[in-house]
Amino acid sequence: MSQQVKVWDMPTRLFHWTLVALFAAMWFCAERGGEWLQYHIYGGVAMASLLLFRLIWGVAGSQTARFSSFVRGPRAILRYLRGELPEHEAPGHNPLGGWMVVAMLLALAFQVLTGLFAADVDSYLFDGPLARHVDSSLAESLTSVHKLLFNGLLGLVALHVAAIVLYRVVKKQNLLLPMLTGYKRMAGRKPQLHFAHGALALLALLLSAGGLYFALLQ
Repeated sequence: MSQQVKVWDMPTRLFHWTLVALFAAMWFCAERGGEWLQYHIYGGVAMASLLLFRLIWGVAGSQTARFSSFVRGPRAILRYLRGELPEHEAPGHNPLGGWMVVAMLLALAFQVLTGLFAADVDSYLFDGPLARHVDSSLAESLTSVHKLLFNGLLGLVALHVAAIVLYRVVKKQNLLLPMLTGYKRMAGRKPQLHFAHGALALLALLLSAGGLYFALLQ
């Protein structure tokens, strides 16, 4: 018998969908170029704040949001692939999905980092916030890396979307709905999950955004 179980808290869900919206907006601004690059930079700083928040939340947040709950070793991955891992042992991300999350976060972090040091090689009006701290040739090199890595990031996004579709078609599991509602239908034993207070998430976000604002934009 299946039952509705809360697996994702509001901060984690807001992080996820805000990140999706920011990624799309920054892509749009980069494609438009010109004065739109200023908004691309603002989006990059906002994404850096979100990623820093996710790092904090991955350590001190709700149980299913913590890296320790979904970054699993080879044994857990093998059990999952064999169908031997009960749902209550991986109520949030499964072991493979957990490593996909790590890969996405690392790729986004590196993309944002290169963007912070990147130079606007066309007009030099919209350099990254930290470009002034490095040699111009290095800034231009990081700009090339920033543009090149975006294609790899798109590949990871495509892989992520493909996995969602595969789960929906093959396993008949809707992975999007739980990230919208916070609840997932699970069979068998109900996991006892801990959810952190929303005030802690707000504090983590304020620390992330405030720290980066003073470090990058002042």
